[in-house]
Amino acid sequence: MNAEKSQKVAPVRKRHEKIRKMVQAQGFVTIETLARTFSVTPQTIRRDINTLSDKGFLARYHGGAAAPTSTENVAYKERKVLCFSEKQKIARLLAQHIPDNASLFVNIGTTTEAVAHALCNHKRLRVITNNLNVASIMSANENFEVIVTGGLVRNRDQGIIGEAAIDFIRQFKVDYGIIGISGIDLDGTLLDFDYREVRAARAIIDNSRKVFLAADHTKFGRNAMVRLGNIAEIDSLFTDHRLPSGLAEIIAASEVELHVA
Repeated sequence: MNAEKSQKVAPVRKRHEKIRKMVQAQGFVTIETLARTFSVTPQTIRRDINTLSDKGFLARYHGGAAAPTSTENVAYKERKVLCFSEKQKIARLLAQHIPDNASLFVNIGTTTEAVAHALCNHKRLRVITNNLNVASIMSANENFEVIVTGGLVRNRDQGIIGEAAIDFIRQFKVDYGIIGISGIDLDGTLLDFDYREVRAARAIIDNSRKVFLAADHTKFGRNAMVRLGNIAEIDSLFTDHRLPSGLAEIIAASEVELHVA
């Protein structure tokens, strides 16, 4: 029974992922177009859209679906499993570029948490983070020195935000700043949802000798309303897929190193 259920669920998950990619690429897609593309009924597509809308992956409109609004992120539990294997690959690749004995900032996000796991076999890292999940992961290595910022703890994802976190980060100058992001506009703008989280990430960029951005392909062209900066300000982008052509040109012109897992 479990095997039969799994066989039925897998095609639905694949269709949901493809629907999300179509909506992300086109901005708005009609029910009729989706039904024709996947050779299913409009009723099936409406159920798909309702499910994806409830999870925050897209916005439901009369006659179709659009990219989600720029004001609210997908729930943390959903982000933990979204592109899980891709994030692991990105994390392993990024970890190869961090030497032993380095000092690091690591910010809030599920991708940076994957990086934290990938770094656990390093030696003598000094880590400053505003992410309690990262602190828990990396403090398991007794050779690491892990420092946690002060500030307000968000109960939904264990991220630490607020003026105290920003002031604490500004006291340091580290070798590498490792950051995640919610969206990368096709003009190179780095975007996120929480102004307070962005200010902490901004402090990390300003106080790191090198900045590594870890972002899977679903972040390309994704909307969010708070501007962090521009991709030209980072040193290396670690991702899992080739970039959209316009963004690839900006990366090349800005001399940002691109690493594709």
